[in-house]
Amino acid sequence: MAFSFGPEANRPELMEEIKLYRNPREREKIDNLAELFAVINTLQCLEKAYIKDSVPAKEYTGNCSKLLVQFKAAFKQVQGDEYPTLETFMSKYRLDAPAALERIREDRPITIKDDKGNTSKLIAEIVALFITVMDRLKLDMRSMDDLHGDLKDLSDNLSRLSLLPPDWSNKEKINTWLQTLSSMQASEELDENQARQLSFDLETAYNEFNKILHAS
Repeated sequence: MAFSFGPEANRPELMEEIKLYRNPREREKIDNLAELFAVINTLQCLEKAYIKDSVPAKEYTGNCSKLLVQFKAAFKQVQGDEYPTLETFMSKYRLDAPAALERIREDRPITIKDDKGNTSKLIAEIVALFITVMDRLKLDMRSMDDLHGDLKDLSDNLSRLSLLPPDWSNKEKINTWLQTLSSMQASEELDENQARQLSFDLETAYNEFNKILHAS
């Protein structure tokens, strides 16, 4: 019995695997482009979900703030002569994401008021840091070097935010945890009870922080 496999049967080169990269440097470039594409696309989906009232405002604000921080880091990895602007990148890969582009230009979730100053950016950074540290604890990342940097940035940014009451107790709780981490070696970890308490304190602080934002 004879079998016909089509014209490619006589052209083995058509069956060869196509590689997107030839060396580690090219692979890293492809990975960076893919990460940027994914962040923008995710932000577009989040914006559409919020417009459709499919995601609560609190959840939207936290995730949007985090995505904006991730976008900045991702775009830095690819920005250059080939992709001088975000629009260049989106045009190159035919990425239609107008809602994400608008959010990136404003650099703040739509739920945060634009005060024509730095407050909205500071709030977005604080929200992103809250989410980042809480996510790390959920992933059992409990070492000093996993938590200290972001927790310090969170503490510093909260101190700079003038709309918080001077006696807001959660700032002191976060500073106490920061002191605990500062006394540890980089490889040392919080025990299970400490990690659980830190997670609870951060969740409480984050919820109260959002209440202050919505009341202001």
